[in-house]
Amino acid sequence: MFEPMNFVENLRYMGLGMLGIFIVIGVIALLTVILNAATAEKKDEEHND
Repeated sequence: MFEPMNFVENLRYMGLGMLGIFIVIGVIALLTVILNAATAEKKDEEHND
């Protein structure tokens, strides 16, 4: 039997789960940017041939 109030009560947990997913995606993106900056080859501006 469908209880609409149960759905409304569970929206909080669904929102927390989605928030957790977005936080994890953000951390992965941030780590990717940091690793790209740390391992990028340095451009030598003075020795352009």
